[in-house]
Amino acid sequence: MIQTGLIQSAHKDLVTDASYDFYGLRLATCSLDQRIKIWRLDENNGTWSVEDDWKAHDAAVSKLSWAHPEFGSIIASSSFDRTVKVWEQVLPGGQPISNVNGPGASASAQGSNSRWAERAVLLDARGTVRAVEFAPHHFGLKLATIASDNFLRIYECLEQPSLTTWHLSEEIDTQNIPSSASPSYLSRAHTIVATPTQSNATLDGASASLVAQALQQGLQQGPIPMSTRPGLGNREADGGWCLSWCKDRYWGEIIAAGSGVSGIIKLIQLTPSRKPSTLLTLDPSPTPPPTSSDIPPNPAAMQTDTEPQIPVPFAITSVAWAPSCGRSYHLIATGGRDGHVRIWKVRPGEYPDDDAQDDAEAEEPKWTATIVADFDQHKSAVGRVEWNITGTVLSSAGNDGRIRLWKATSGNVWRPAGSIGVEQVEAVPPGKSDVDMDA
Repeated sequence: MIQTGLIQSAHKDLVTDASYDFYGLRLATCSLDQRIKIWRLDENNGTWSVEDDWKAHDAAVSKLSWAHPEFGSIIASSSFDRTVKVWEQVLPGGQPISNVNGPGASASAQGSNSRWAERAVLLDARGTVRAVEFAPHHFGLKLATIASDNFLRIYECLEQPSLTTWHLSEEIDTQNIPSSASPSYLSRAHTIVATPTQSNATLDGASASLVAQALQQGLQQGPIPMSTRPGLGNREADGGWCLSWCKDRYWGEIIAAGSGVSGIIKLIQLTPSRKPSTLLTLDPSPTPPPTSSDIPPNPAAMQTDTEPQIPVPFAITSVAWAPSCGRSYHLIATGGRDGHVRIWKVRPGEYPDDDAQDDAEAEEPKWTATIVADFDQHKSAVGRVEWNITGTVLSSAGNDGRIRLWKATSGNVWRPAGSIGVEQVEAVPPGKSDVDMDA
């Protein structure tokens, strides 16, 4: 059974993101109206009431993320004003509200006129910041952001009590990040089950200053390969920038990130002992045919005007890494502007034996991925994909005005599990359901 509710007139403009806290009792929303609102659930009647409301940025707010409650009542917001801000809920005297003891601690602040104080402003982005997400709590108080300049930035809080000092520990060019720090890994980066790792550089929506910086960087690092994919847009509005942390502590700090209009997701590993590298690239498009430089010339073929057509890639607008919950593999969901919701089954690389893992010259195990589900029921751009707490049910929201649910059957075959008509909730008569459940 699916229960739904409606928050009337949540914002004065389009709502861009909504995020639950750890306990699911509070909801943070942001909008094009530059404001953030915190809503609290009344568990007795199932209604939501606004707890706080403030102007957070000087432009549209794009994303929100809650920190784990062991760090306090903290949220981060990203915006089109090229900033990321960290907010903390405090009492009238300025003392932070601790959530370590459970949801009751934050609930006690409901009637105490608490407010949200701005603790830090991160100004490193050279483009509109499209996504922000706190790392899993076992990695510490860390924050990942991605902007339209195609850079993934990792911040670490150095002063957790005050939350005022954040260190930019990594700044990664997602378009040109190497496949691995190991030369031996580079040679087999094109044999992954998913598709070859692409290292093409694009300048989607970049300003003149960013172009100049890229050209200057190219002179220092050598020529940058140009994109060979047809149909790539050159507007920022055509792109998609998204990220999601791996929830499993065992595999270390890994982030799934997408940028621009490439239509691919890169799994980026963060290792203290070396530079970040790409473990795997998730590319749903087929491998392009060989170019003329790879095959001998054919005079007969040169007389024809037709060339093999490669499907035009669409930007990935959302990515979600499912909680593992004891599985030997990972599930990663993506949603794109092509209206497709895809579920990837990713298998981590494994050493054949324990001795090989201790051998410094041993070849690093490779990660592999396959698409286990591909749905296009939205028939329009997908704006958000999200897993439930166990990683067994996937929800997706599209421009068709419906939230669709997907679930695996007993044979691990993913099928539609129902849909919710968002715009029809208000018109549902008492005793009726606005949820279409699929058998």
